[in-house]
Amino acid sequence: MSRVLVLGAGELGLPILQSLSHLASTSPPSHPTITLLIRPTTLSSPSPSKSRDIAHLRDLGIAFLAADIATATAKELATHFKDFDIIVSCTGFAGGPGTQLKLAHAVCEAGVGHYYPWQFGVDYDIIGPDAANGIFREQCEVRRFLRGQEKTKWTIVSTGMFTSFLFEPFFGVVEGLETAGSAHEVVVRALGNWENKVTVTTPEDIGKVVSRLVLKDQRTGVLFTAGDTVSYRRLADLVEAQIGRKVLREVWSLDSLRAELQANPENQILKYRCLFAEAKGVSWHHASTVNMELNIKTTDVQGFLHSKGPAL
Repeated sequence: MSRVLVLGAGELGLPILQSLSHLASTSPPSHPTITLLIRPTTLSSPSPSKSRDIAHLRDLGIAFLAADIATATAKELATHFKDFDIIVSCTGFAGGPGTQLKLAHAVCEAGVGHYYPWQFGVDYDIIGPDAANGIFREQCEVRRFLRGQEKTKWTIVSTGMFTSFLFEPFFGVVEGLETAGSAHEVVVRALGNWENKVTVTTPEDIGKVVSRLVLKDQRTGVLFTAGDTVSYRRLADLVEAQIGRKVLREVWSLDSLRAELQANPENQILKYRCLFAEAKGVSWHHASTVNMELNIKTTDVQGFLHSKGPAL
């Protein structure tokens, strides 16, 4: 029987928990157990919404382990981790600098058999530690640490950008879509140039892939998923088809983005824009992904837009 611990129940953690629960319920006689590590304050929160979330997870058969990743040391976390065979980190970057390395050290110190670190993003091996003012330096350090030890098996799932992030107004690639039903203009911007591409996957699809890997496949190394890989030109075409009219097309050149970042070196969104404008390690062919190999259906950009209706 596999004992699986998931760290975090946010935008990615929740769909992974839901997929794990569904797959576990159809996996006799192994009956893997799924546990969520959660802050004690969240578990005892009087908030109605948090209470509903916890009740929903209990209904899915999820158990709970109370601990605070932000304040615990690696040694303290290792004492919590030692009773589990597989750990999936869905903490994101909310824990602040050093959290991902701390988790990796704790997992290996605890002797956990298999670790899925928070690497659900771009190809950090290609990007390297110094790109965009070192925005992913810690992610590269986590890979180096895991490759340098032999105690714990590990699997990295590179997913590209979360599909919804591509349409966030603050990111600036698609602007005005949330009010597309009105007379407001919709703008689609290319980062770098129109032929640059970006790979995207929805959290729900990542959940389906990760649950299959955790409970059925358990292969190791760096894997890739993709709901879609699109150029910014194709993205603009898809948005126009969705709203039924032309969009304003603009290019944010790499030079202009680098100049902005130089003037505002700590701006995280500018770092992301520069990284995607450089177009290295941020896209890959859909045909080479593990979801294609495992025949897991995923949502492409067109399907994502259709699911949201005329406006996001």
